[in-house]
Amino acid sequence: MSDVARLAGVSKMTVSRVLAGHSVAPATRERVQQAIDELGYVADAAAGALSSGRSEFVAVLVPSLSSSNFSDTVRGLSDALEPHGLQLLIGDTDYHLEREERLVRSMLRHQPRCVALTGSQHTETTRALLQRSNIPVVEMWDLPTTPIDTAVGFSNVKAARAMVRYLAGRGYRRIGFLGGASELDRRGLDRMKGYQAEIKALGLGEPRIIRLGESPITMSHGAPAIAALLAQWPDTDAVMCVSDMSAFGAVMECLRRGLSVPGNIAVAGFGNFEVAACCHPGITTISVDAYGIGLRTGEALLAALDAREGAGAAKAPPKSVKIDYAVLARESA
Repeated sequence: MSDVARLAGVSKMTVSRVLAGHSVAPATRERVQQAIDELGYVADAAAGALSSGRSEFVAVLVPSLSSSNFSDTVRGLSDALEPHGLQLLIGDTDYHLEREERLVRSMLRHQPRCVALTGSQHTETTRALLQRSNIPVVEMWDLPTTPIDTAVGFSNVKAARAMVRYLAGRGYRRIGFLGGASELDRRGLDRMKGYQAEIKALGLGEPRIIRLGESPITMSHGAPAIAALLAQWPDTDAVMCVSDMSAFGAVMECLRRGLSVPGNIAVAGFGNFEVAACCHPGITTISVDAYGIGLRTGEALLAALDAREGAGAAKAPPKSVKIDYAVLARESA
């Protein structure tokens, strides 16, 4: 900064004001900027955050960056926040609550402006750390009854029940469910609970559940899962999968066995991944606006920052922002 000030013929304080975006005479600002460009100067963000108590980044935690849904959510967040000078610092929890806790503790040391994290299940330490941080926090993809601060999402239980009702409405009565074996994917567990609840409500007999594979569930899990389902319940006429990834694997396994989809067995997924639309037959699924979840989360964080930092008559964001979902009918069911 001293070098920039010397080259521009100004004080270090003036350089600091230019970097912070404060009011400086246009000619002086241009001279300072030319010096910055000539010297290739990059400001020390950590030092700036230390002196101002504010950083320029938002901490974001997702369960898996390999999932296109979570990648779309991150893209929505970035599109909402970047125009306001905020950048994302992203952590991958790999569905482990203890890893999430370690990431939250580490990220809070760098004084983020706010935090967005996935789901509503956290360790007690994570909740305490975020509650004591006194910064805006948004939980994404779920609608907890007692959010840490704000939540943007939908009920996975209700969405799964909607899919079972759709399948039953199409005349299917022996409906199975393919889920993961891990207890870590809370949204997957909620979808299984929704399936069980609606099967019982419709009087469709005992649930037919196969749990196979660790999170995140991939295409490779679908084939052995539906093979196990048909081995145990060979008269199954429809199956709901915890995600479109496993649904695709299930469809491919049915075709390898010479089973028609949906003629011999209907297959439905969850999430409206790109593979569901490109598959033949196209996979019936629950359509969720993953990008919209990120966008609305970013908007909620910005509203919370405006309210807390006294931006005019800004109002605090609502505690819960409900995201719509819908059954998207395709050829597989």
